[in-house]
This record gives sequence, C-alpha cells and structure tokens, in this order.
Amino acid sequence: MTPTKIFGLTGGIGMGKSAVAQLLERRGVPVVDTDVLARKVVEPGQPALAAIQEMFGGAVLAQDGSLRRDELARRVFASDMSRKQLEAILHPRIRALWQAQVDQWRTDGVKLGVVVIPLLFETNAARHFDKVICVACSAASQQQRLAARGWSAEQIQQRISAQWPSERKLTQADYVIWTEGSPEVTVTQVDRILAEV
Repeated sequence: MTPTKIFGLTGGIGMGKSAVAQLLERRGVPVVDTDVLARKVVEPGQPALAAIQEMFGGAVLAQDGSLRRDELARRVFASDMSRKQLEAILHPRIRALWQAQVDQWRTDGVKLGVVVIPLLFETNAARHFDKVICVACSAASQQQRLAARGWSAEQIQQRISAQWPSERKLTQADYVIWTEGSPEVTVTQVDRILAEV
C-alpha cells in the first residue's frame, strides 16, 4: 500500500489559504484546518477556554460563557507577551488534534491529506510534513482583502506583524500558489501540484 503523503498548507493572513483548501477538498483531498480546530478547543466547557479565562480575566467571556474573540484579539495582538501566552494555551491542543487526524488518514490508507496551519513555520511544524505549500499574494492585495473584512489599518498591521514575512515563508516552501490572478489561475496551480503528487 502506498504510504500516506501529508502536506502542510500555509501563507500570510488574507492571502487565500481557505480558497486553496476548498479547491483541494473539491478534488477529493481531505483537509483539516487548524483555524476550525482553534474554534473547537475554545468552546464552552473546554479546558482551553478555562485556561484563557484564568490568564486574561472574565472580560474575554460573553454572558453565555462563549469566548469574545474580538476582545481577546484586541488584547493579544496589542502585546507580544499576551499573544505568546495565548499560543502556549492553544497551540499544543490544536497540534494534538491535527496529528490525531493525520494518524487516522494513515490508518485509513488516504493517499494525500492536507493540514492548513497559518503559523506553520513559526511553530516549527514543517518537519511533520512531506511537503509544504505556501499561498501568497502581493502586499497591496493582502491589505485590500483584510480591509474588506472591516479591519482598521492598526488591526491589519498587528496581524501581519504576528507572522513571518511572506518572502521568508516562500523561501521555505516546496510549492508556491500565487493568488493574485483570477480564480482559474489558482485552480491551474493547484491542479499542477496534484498532478505532480
């Protein structure tokens, strides 16, 4: 039986990782997105949410006990130390979940599985993957896409600063998907990688 190949998918915020992940899924490639896992681990009743409340105080919780993401983001993106404290709570839990999914893919004999990790290089996760795909676009397009989310210039800068520069990620990746052009161009790039695999 052919061993399962596991690819990491990364890229700067707003550069098109989700769109590429959807294209892969439409082509039958199983994908696990760590942003989705990050939301799961902070649901009410989860140990991570209790740890976040203990670290950052009750103001980060809504009346129904759910996490106030906007309030937490306001705090952690304004302070490197706070962001590192949050990452120390979340990252090990998220990693355990995606690694369990990878183990399941191997058990099931899946040919190729993809894990989407925005901070793949920053968290030293690259060694867990056979290949890494980096999704990128120009800085101007990135700014436009993030502004379209309703973020202020300050919020955009804080989030971009919390990640490696795209240029650095591109030099470390095995494949690059440039999302500057039309959706069809992105599709062609995805299909080229899959054909090679």
